[in-house]
Amino acid sequence: MAASRPHILWFGDLGHESWHLVGGKNAGLGEMMRRGVRVPPGFALTTVAFDAFLEHAGLRRAIRRSLEGLDPHDPNAIDGASAEIRELMESAPLPGAVEEDLAASYAVLAEKLGTPRPPVAVRSSATAEDTAEASFAGQQESYLCVAGPESLALYARRCWSSLYTSQAISYRLEIGSAADSASISVGVQSMVDARVAGVMFTISPISGDPSKIVVEASWGLGLCVVGGEVTPDDYWVDKVTLGILRRSICRKHVKYVPDPRTGGVARLEVPAAEQQIPCLSDEEVLELARLGKALEASYGSALDIEWAIDARLDFPESVMMLQCRPETVWSNRPVEPITHARANTLDYVLGALMPRARPGSS
Repeated sequence: MAASRPHILWFGDLGHESWHLVGGKNAGLGEMMRRGVRVPPGFALTTVAFDAFLEHAGLRRAIRRSLEGLDPHDPNAIDGASAEIRELMESAPLPGAVEEDLAASYAVLAEKLGTPRPPVAVRSSATAEDTAEASFAGQQESYLCVAGPESLALYARRCWSSLYTSQAISYRLEIGSAADSASISVGVQSMVDARVAGVMFTISPISGDPSKIVVEASWGLGLCVVGGEVTPDDYWVDKVTLGILRRSICRKHVKYVPDPRTGGVARLEVPAAEQQIPCLSDEEVLELARLGKALEASYGSALDIEWAIDARLDFPESVMMLQCRPETVWSNRPVEPITHARANTLDYVLGALMPRARPGSS
């Protein structure tokens, strides 16, 4: 295949202009690397590879047939179409060239990391998601701690097929987009040995106050935070002074960690002595806030960021950015002028009543 139409692109070669080849999520990772932000290494299986897969397996006609005439208000019909399409896609073989390129790129990543079968995150990156106008976040699937080329090929197909979840089909029908019009890439990224992980907003998720940065954190991988399984610690930082305004330390009773025995993720009880202590140091909070502020200035808009602290590395190299996208709740609504005093009061009262009141993540 010509170099201009590759199956694989490395994160370091990506930026916003690559979104049509690698989707919003992967383009965002490349853009962060371009700006000198620490991102775990990896590569994208491009939309070119996805198109080659559909053509090789003869799936386009079958997908259109399954979607033809679907009523967006008939969930049973949508569920049936989704199941049919996903079974076809997940059982179809990869084109030989795509499979070879995927295995070869995984081998290069393994060599860089110094281990023969490194665990990776395999994450969907649709071309319509992670934009300031999009509401696609969370509709496609991602998988953690995948190891080996055979497993990588399997989970890449599952990511591709998640373009046709019931939720994704329904949403595209509701907004008037052709249900088979979207495309998708897959990100393959080295797993972080996360001591702590979470999300960060460069705007108050409660009041929309742009002078605040909010960091939410819990032990282990970020699944507990993203999935709402625990109420995370949250730290409010003044964006101008980078001073910590307040912190709420919550009971973080479970965590997810990589499980090398199964090649997956294990859910563990957090020791009682650690459940109600801060999981971040002040210097880690402020380093996260510094990176968030710098990224926001570079992007020119408020951001929703996923991050992790790698237990294998020393500070500040341990602070890793995993995903960055425009914040879509406050950014898409007109906000009447609000004084900092009023915003502070609103954040304090609503934060106490609704500690989980924030945009969703995937």
